[in-house]
Amino acid sequence: MDLEPSLERWVAANLVSEQQAASIREWEAARSPQSKGRLPIILGLTFGGLMLATGILLFVSAHWDELSPFARMTMLIAMVTGLHGAAAYFSERLPAMARTLHAVGTVSLGAAIFLAGQIFNMEEHWPAGVLMWAIGAVAGWLLLRDWPQMALAALLVPFWLIGEWIEAARPAVAAWQVSEVAVLLLALCYLSLRHPRSPSDDTVRALGWIGGLALIPAVVTMALDGHYRYAERPTTEFELVGWAGAVILPLALSYWYRRADVWMNAVAAAWVVGLSWITQDTQGPLLYAWCALGAAGLIAWGIRELRPERINLGMAGFAITLICFYFSNVMDRLGRSFSLIVLGIVFLAGGWYGEKLRRGFIARINEGAAQ
Repeated sequence: MDLEPSLERWVAANLVSEQQAASIREWEAARSPQSKGRLPIILGLTFGGLMLATGILLFVSAHWDELSPFARMTMLIAMVTGLHGAAAYFSERLPAMARTLHAVGTVSLGAAIFLAGQIFNMEEHWPAGVLMWAIGAVAGWLLLRDWPQMALAALLVPFWLIGEWIEAARPAVAAWQVSEVAVLLLALCYLSLRHPRSPSDDTVRALGWIGGLALIPAVVTMALDGHYRYAERPTTEFELVGWAGAVILPLALSYWYRRADVWMNAVAAAWVVGLSWITQDTQGPLLYAWCALGAAGLIAWGIRELRPERINLGMAGFAITLICFYFSNVMDRLGRSFSLIVLGIVFLAGGWYGEKLRRGFIARINEGAAQ
């Protein structure tokens, strides 16, 4: 927000007095250096935590063959306990550093679990390792109430459930359709946790970011992934269990946060299931029409609940749908030069009009939030 021109307009419209405008300027001037100074710290802790986790894993892998089983196990225990111990040391002195080290410690727990299984030649069932890792993340969240622990748990618990389903529904290719539906529905669930009546805390924001980042890749994967069409299907009863879990569990989590507003998630679930079966039967115009309908629904959802990120994602999804439809159904029927000219015009006109629509939708949200 550009503050000074806004203050001038508000003073001219007699919405605030000159004295109130001066007070706002003083308050923002006192606050601005603090908010700007936090950005380098946040970036430093984020990238420092990522590099620390990567360096530890590379160090362990580089020296793994040279160590005895006892030394390997000692290194794994020291790695996990050392990171969490250092985080406990910084908990009162620098909470942001403690949060970062606890997150790196939980990430290293996953590596320790799988490497310990390799040391003792345990039976190979990789979802069990993910389950223990997820339990560690959930325990970390219950003890610390930090959003990184919740974000890790929100990724690992579905990872474990999908892994168990893939292992049980052999051949694995037959389980991919249900898995893709579960991932897409969970992304929509995480994205929808931020709404006008939800608590706006760091945990909800983190889950919203996870859902927003996963949404478009999940839709594209499902739309393009038709290899399970001719796969051998599991038994009917077993497949029903998978479908029930893929649909009911994300809806149950949505109900926990959204209560009466969960009906919109149910509509989204119907669209996701429809997309899955349309992809299984056809890759034609019906698929693109269904994707465009979903993008429009996401935009309407964002307008209704005053969430601009859903509008932006919906506009991006609509643009991707139009581009894919042009390349797959229109471009081959035109000459090379003429198709490029048409594509350029579509990009220019569509970009201009799409941005105009997006700004109009965002303005409606701002008006609704101000009322």
